[in-house]
Amino acid sequence: MIGLGLRLLSATAVAALAFALPASAQDKVKIGYAISKTGPNAGGASITQIPNYEMWVKDVMAKGGLKVGDKRLPIEVVEYDDRSNSEEAVRAVERLITQDKVDLLFPPWGTGLNLAVGPVFNKYGYPQLAFSAVTDRAPDLAKRWPNSFWLLGTSKQYVDALTGLLKKMRDEGKIGPNIAMISIADGFGIDLSQAARKGFTDAGFKLAYDKSYPIGTQDLSPLIGEAQRSGADTFVAFSYPPDTMALTEQAKVASYAPKVLFLGVGVGFPMYPQRFGANAEGIMSLGGWSKDNAATQAYAKKHEELFKRGPDRWGSQIGYSSLQMLEQAIERVGKIDRAAIIKELQTGTFDTVLGKVKLVDNMMQDNFWLIGQWQDGFFVGVAPQRAGVGTPVVPKPAWKN
Repeated sequence: MIGLGLRLLSATAVAALAFALPASAQDKVKIGYAISKTGPNAGGASITQIPNYEMWVKDVMAKGGLKVGDKRLPIEVVEYDDRSNSEEAVRAVERLITQDKVDLLFPPWGTGLNLAVGPVFNKYGYPQLAFSAVTDRAPDLAKRWPNSFWLLGTSKQYVDALTGLLKKMRDEGKIGPNIAMISIADGFGIDLSQAARKGFTDAGFKLAYDKSYPIGTQDLSPLIGEAQRSGADTFVAFSYPPDTMALTEQAKVASYAPKVLFLGVGVGFPMYPQRFGANAEGIMSLGGWSKDNAATQAYAKKHEELFKRGPDRWGSQIGYSSLQMLEQAIERVGKIDRAAIIKELQTGTFDTVLGKVKLVDNMMQDNFWLIGQWQDGFFVGVAPQRAGVGTPVVPKPAWKN
């Protein structure tokens, strides 16, 4: 029994060293990710994340590979479909680490899945650059999992920005004090709606309607009808892409035309203005872009050339920037030493399509817009107040046939 215990200990120690130490004669960099190719998260993953992963690998390979020390190494990608399921995502990430022996991991799509796989990334010491997750737990998670980076901000940040806009409109007499709110019963919707209940109430608004709905719901017309009957002239939905599309279509069919129509993930997607045309005008959501940022415009142009469609006007530019940060961190460290790469990400300053980025407590600060609105075919940032901010258009233009 003692001998068996020593053998088990030895095997464990060897496994730990395998994860901790870089290969002595590395001839490639193996990168893995589990991503939603099927299920309700597939739409978001296929717009915001997968194109960024593919574009970045293509850009790096065009340079001759990823610069590691004095060599450029080719990238090998291993990917799995997490099927929009947290248990499957955890299993896939474990498999990438323990069986495929990937050098680096890219994150999954969505708040819920990033929270689910976070302990696995942390257990094995892989940097987790989450750019499609919004949670008020981010500051605490960054302390608990110092390998994790929460690049899309907190729910409170978005709610504070939205509340500030709505308060200004109310004080100017453009909208009333009542808000109708719905939210998807997933990590994203739960976190944002919790922050919004407090934020709206503290600002003197009344929630005339407040309802959550299960993930995968497509017939949202009953909720739209109840929101319409509430009399609120501001409608807020913390929704995922499939329901965002359904909400827009079903609100139009119901002739529901609140003065402020704020919807969730998907409003900034390229297919949104393509699908809804002039009816996208005036609709607000999370995110936004700067009209005067030449780097993001060049990024968007390249994205369109590669994929025959534009990027997501919320998380895409942040996601590509995170990959640029990772690339620069590896170059500075000079080897695939994950602990050193994490430290460089925590402390370094990076040149990205967003501009210069320096993380504070593993989070981005003022590099991105929190609230955007479709105006003249461009999803312009309207909050927070800083250089280049757009002026919100209220009320939303009437629906067109």
